[in-house]
Amino acid sequence: MEFKLLRISCVLVLFMLAATSLFAQPFRQLTPADFRGYPKVNNRGVVAYTNCTIDFHFQASHEHGQYRLNFTVRLNMNNDKSWINQSLIGDRANLAEILKHEQGHYNIAYLEQQEVLRTMSRSRFTANYQQEAMAIFNQIDAKYKQLNLNYDADTEHSTNKQQQKSWDTYFAKRLEFAPPVNAGL
Repeated sequence: MEFKLLRISCVLVLFMLAATSLFAQPFRQLTPADFRGYPKVNNRGVVAYTNCTIDFHFQASHEHGQYRLNFTVRLNMNNDKSWINQSLIGDRANLAEILKHEQGHYNIAYLEQQEVLRTMSRSRFTANYQQEAMAIFNQIDAKYKQLNLNYDADTEHSTNKQQQKSWDTYFAKRLEFAPPVNAGL
């Protein structure tokens, strides 16, 4: 049976002018307990779905002719919207393969969150800071949406084991050598 998986939904929730500060969660490994949602009816053989959101908050202050933005970019694993269809899994080995693939989608969301934090913390803003911040976010978000599409296409939703292994190596290196959020400040 061919396993088909949906790509991760990375949704931007923008809350303007909330009191915030720079914040990033630590990276984590997904477990079956992270998937508390229920498979959709008529899911057409889809085995799992990972749903993450990125909440992007900032507050502006004016300093020396420039606007300084204080950010929170929070990655949320939405457990109640994420699911694994256990009836299509079969055994523990298949579950491990599905979790590894879904971890890839979480990794992409995590890498996006980290890049948004790094880029925003190094950026200078004018009085047009709302549009400037959104333009930066949208550019980064588009890059990672494409990466998600490439990931599912290359791995054939985890069924191409050689490509899955290649992506697993890519993620391991990206996570190991990711610059800290405050790099270049």
